[in-house]
Amino acid sequence: MVCTYAHAPGVLSSASYPLRNSQSHLCLGGHDDLKEMLDTNKDSLKLEAMKRIVAMIARGKNASDLFPAVVKNVACKNIEVKKLVYVYLVRYAEEQQDLALLSISTFQRGLKDPNQLIRASALRVLSSIRVPIIVPIMMLAIKEAASDMSPYVRKTAAHAIPKLYSLDSDQKDQLIEVIEKLLADKTTLVAGSVVMAFEEVCPERIDLIHKNYRKLCNLLIDVEEWGQVVIISMLTRYARTQFLSPTQNESLLEENAEKAFYGSEEDEAKGAGSEETAAAALPARKPYIMDPDHRLLLRNTKPLLQSRSAAVVMAVAQLYFHLAPKAEVGVIGGALTHPLRSEVQYVVLQNVATMSIKRRGMFEPYLKSFYIRSTDPTQIKILKLEVLTNLANETNIPTVLREFQTYIRSMDKDFVAATIQAIGRCATNIGRVRDTCLNGLVQLLSNRDELVVAESVVVIKKLLQMQPAQHGEIIKHLAKLTDNIQVPMARASILWLIGEYCEHVPRIAPDVLRKMAKSFTAEEDIVKLQVINLAAKLYLTNSKQTKLLTQYVLSLAKYDQNYDIRDRARFTRQLIVPSEQGGALSRHAKKLFLAPKPAPVLESSFKDRDHFQLGSLSHLLNAKATGYQELPDWPEEAPDPSVRNVEEEDLSLIETHVGLLGEYTEVPEWTKCSNREKRKEKEKPFYSDSEGESGPTESADSDPESESESDSKSSSESGSGESSSESDNEDQDEDEEKGRGSESEQSEEDGKRKTKKKKKVPEGKGEASSSDEDSDSSSSTSESEMTSESEEEQLEPASWRRKTPPSSKRAPATKEISLLDLEDFTPPSVQPVSPPAIVSTSLAADLEGLTLTDSTLVPSLLSPVSRVGRQELLHRVAGEGLVVDYTFSRQPFSGDPHMVSVHIHFSNSSDTPIKGLHVGTPKLPAGISIQEFPEIESLAPGESATAVMGINFCDSTQAANFQLCTQTRQFYVSIQPPVGELMAPVFMSENEFKKEQGKLMGMNEITEKLMLPDTCRSDHTVVQKVTATANLGRVPCGTSDEYRFAGRTLTSGSLVLLTLDARPAGAAQLTVNSEKMVIGTMLVKDVIQALTQ
Repeated sequence: MVCTYAHAPGVLSSASYPLRNSQSHLCLGGHDDLKEMLDTNKDSLKLEAMKRIVAMIARGKNASDLFPAVVKNVACKNIEVKKLVYVYLVRYAEEQQDLALLSISTFQRGLKDPNQLIRASALRVLSSIRVPIIVPIMMLAIKEAASDMSPYVRKTAAHAIPKLYSLDSDQKDQLIEVIEKLLADKTTLVAGSVVMAFEEVCPERIDLIHKNYRKLCNLLIDVEEWGQVVIISMLTRYARTQFLSPTQNESLLEENAEKAFYGSEEDEAKGAGSEETAAAALPARKPYIMDPDHRLLLRNTKPLLQSRSAAVVMAVAQLYFHLAPKAEVGVIGGALTHPLRSEVQYVVLQNVATMSIKRRGMFEPYLKSFYIRSTDPTQIKILKLEVLTNLANETNIPTVLREFQTYIRSMDKDFVAATIQAIGRCATNIGRVRDTCLNGLVQLLSNRDELVVAESVVVIKKLLQMQPAQHGEIIKHLAKLTDNIQVPMARASILWLIGEYCEHVPRIAPDVLRKMAKSFTAEEDIVKLQVINLAAKLYLTNSKQTKLLTQYVLSLAKYDQNYDIRDRARFTRQLIVPSEQGGALSRHAKKLFLAPKPAPVLESSFKDRDHFQLGSLSHLLNAKATGYQELPDWPEEAPDPSVRNVEEEDLSLIETHVGLLGEYTEVPEWTKCSNREKRKEKEKPFYSDSEGESGPTESADSDPESESESDSKSSSESGSGESSSESDNEDQDEDEEKGRGSESEQSEEDGKRKTKKKKKVPEGKGEASSSDEDSDSSSSTSESEMTSESEEEQLEPASWRRKTPPSSKRAPATKEISLLDLEDFTPPSVQPVSPPAIVSTSLAADLEGLTLTDSTLVPSLLSPVSRVGRQELLHRVAGEGLVVDYTFSRQPFSGDPHMVSVHIHFSNSSDTPIKGLHVGTPKLPAGISIQEFPEIESLAPGESATAVMGINFCDSTQAANFQLCTQTRQFYVSIQPPVGELMAPVFMSENEFKKEQGKLMGMNEITEKLMLPDTCRSDHTVVQKVTATANLGRVPCGTSDEYRFAGRTLTSGSLVLLTLDARPAGAAQLTVNSEKMVIGTMLVKDVIQALTQ
């Protein structure tokens, strides 16, 4: 490790004086004038000569022949000359070792120089002389420098340790002693360098880190950027050996909830059995309690996500990915989108591609950051394409496919090929768009560019393997392309498809074999092998037409120049052609050649890269690099945390040399980390972190969102408004995952609250502090957080100590709110909401014949209640006694007709009144908006209330995330609508329905066949199930076995037409016509599920 003089004060300033008449001297071939100037007795001439020599070195010119003249001046008394001499010697000491050895006594004297820069330079030169004979001198010099008063000299000693270790590894034990001494150093200047020496010499000695762990965590934010990267990497490995995994003990319910949100059709197909299994497994699992030192590391590295250095941001991102709980990993999503605008984006994208496979939720809000620019290099385009494919899901797939359509027209052929492969992967992963992608790829077969056609053929082949019976026409179309396509891989793919599914094209396959037999000798090897396969399969299925052709092809292959083709021909002939000497295998030839083959799995090339530590060279290359250290597995049981305790008296007063010139300054109090309670109090104002007091668990109290908000507040106070807004964006992912993981938070809070110390706080104190907090909006971040925590500690033990009240005391869930009840609690804004009226189907049938001018009133009266029913928004455990449910009322929302009306039901099951219920500032995806309900001033114990809010989901099933706030707490909740609640019914005549349906044909029409069970064949049942699933109005129909329904999406007003053609035997066909392709496919699935249950 060579430390440049960029860290040394005074050197650059002295070397950057204007060089008088330097150009003429630098242009001369010899250096005689410089040697004369160095031999004079005048310090001014020597200084001028050294400046010119250092300028030559800076320009990359060779000045090694001046070494004898320069080294004589190492004993010069002029401090400026001596500093420049050492700059020269550091550069050339390794090349001129013999001459440097002659001056070793001078270097040793330099180690005693009163100037810290001379001492550091002498040690640097000494460690650069790579001669084993001076190892004892180097060791002695390093030991002395490690005890030097100047932190700059100690830093240089840390840099010299790896040099000595590479020269003589037998000195390891002595060097470890020096490293242990330097690790105890309390200055930020030394920290990064000594950790680098630790990583080079003895990375396995984790025990050296125990006593210094907390100090390194606390000093991390003030270390230089190079040192921050090294320390974070080391602490990542340390944490993996000393703490329990924050994910291994997470409840099964949380895992199921997350899969259901992001998951595919297979995940959704799992029924109630898996939930019962999860519920049975929960009691056996211990609640996860995060070690305070684990939390300290996560908290102290989080502010570094706003670092100007991309390397530091990447280091913190890999630390969070490997160490943080699932609910907190989302903060790195937004931080990693900023380096994409710099030259390091290739490395960042490599890591994002790996992360997006396992944690795609944290990058979905930043999808547009990965759109490809025309100016991007090819390798960047392909990496962004990889990320876009990983992030594609049923919600954003239309946007992604539109992007891909643009990319196919690019002039970059490699990029076009990668785009076509990405379309194939999207079709494989998202079954609903498989036919759309396949049709698009078939259209590409008429492209003029042969490479585009060839790549399309290869991808179509893989997609057809999934459902070949439905795509016989595509196989015929591909067979016709054999005359035009010349790319070997594409020709081979077509031949394989024809051979594998020859029963679908019985007339075309023999003719293709005839054409290929003609050109067999001119084909590439990969094509020849597939021609032999095609001949063998046709011989086994249609020997009458192809027997002679097969023999001809095998005869040609028998004498081919390639031995693989010759061997394949002999093997195939013996296997398929019956003979007296034929073995037992020939009887099973059909099973061998025509066995059903599994469809290929199109996977990301980054799928298995996460076993390498992110940000490492090994991860970048996908191969283990020299010196790479494996990321350790999490321990089964946590090691003893007391090994990190430090004696309090040693840290009572920390005096250190923070500056380079030896001045004493006192390190802030927050570095005292032996006493945990004191440490938390001191750190909290600095980092504005609400988790310090509430306990280190991944529950609703240890809130990553509140931590991020306070971080953004502190950063805005210091003048970086942009950083704080970025922090808010990064927290959006955490809000979503927090809302979805409420079930697991409940089980984890049970374990946390039992271990938490209960503090008694006077009742009036909490209310006073909360009122102060509301009135004083300009109070500091730390004051407001300490106030909220005192209220938490007052309210939580009371709610957890109390026993469940009898049912007579609790407010029943179905309690009606009469006008008389409003005198007890008087929120003026909350109105009692009556359940929507359900009109019988006979009445609906009578009303169908009427032509009404007001098309919005009558459908709302005829809409039955949604089959979704009441859903839980906030559990009473997570809400500390506040129970919140919601229902989709299907009534028009008075504030905005484009919004979905949602009824929010509040119930207070705690012993204390809940005051100030309102919606906090929501962090919503683009397009989604919320009309908040008026604030509920007070909710007494046992009482219930209902409020109405409107949500504009922008015609998508993306969840709306927002905060439910009281005077003391904030709860992160999420409402995700079924697709049937995104529309309103429309009345139209039969002729109007047919006319509109005729406009929505082709790609706007989705048709599926289904079998209706016996219980779902009456008119009443069918209409009830369809209208309960989707908010549609029934359209009159002339035939008895056909049902028609119509509606419009609330936001865009796009028509949604649904037709169910039922047959007497139970067979039925469901057709949905809609401009919104994704809404149509999701509606088809939901209606089929409702009808077939």
